[in-house]
Amino acid sequence: MHIQLFQSCLRHISNDKAQKLRHYLKVFLSCGFNMKKTFSFVSRLISACTIGLALNLAHADVARPYDETADAPAAVAKALTQAQASNKKVLVIFGANWCKDCLELDRSMQGQSAALIASKFVLVKVDVGQFDKNLALANSYGNPIKKGIPAAVVLKADNSVLFASKGGELSNARKMSEQGVYDFFNQIITQHP
Repeated sequence: MHIQLFQSCLRHISNDKAQKLRHYLKVFLSCGFNMKKTFSFVSRLISACTIGLALNLAHADVARPYDETADAPAAVAKALTQAQASNKKVLVIFGANWCKDCLELDRSMQGQSAALIASKFVLVKVDVGQFDKNLALANSYGNPIKKGIPAAVVLKADNSVLFASKGGELSNARKMSEQGVYDFFNQIITQHP
């Protein structure tokens, strides 16, 4: 059973690390180490693998609202088509998964603001990475990320800009309450009916 659990753990770590662990196990067994010491070592390896696996699974559960592999221009184009069909506007949020304000804004947008946003906008979240991704898209809307992220752009269905954050209005989203986020988007809707 220990070997099966050990092999299961090996599947969840990188190939080079798994090869090293297999090598060490073979060395232990071939060098005449007694089985008790070898299984003690294997048990410690299994514990380490299990902890590593648990940490990886816990990390996977962390919200990652910005799809780092998405084709952002295509996502915006699709949202523009949906907005035209549903008589809505497009809300583009530029951000990144490492950005705590971006994660907080996303959490707030799923709270009190969710119904308001869903009723008025087709939402697109655009990953900017370390300010090295989707910059052409951001620049096409006046570079709303210049003063920080998250940043918001509201588009008509014809891709014309109704609103773009220019002064880092959302870059302190951790300090904004859910009501503050709601008020921010409600004000945009009121000013750009």
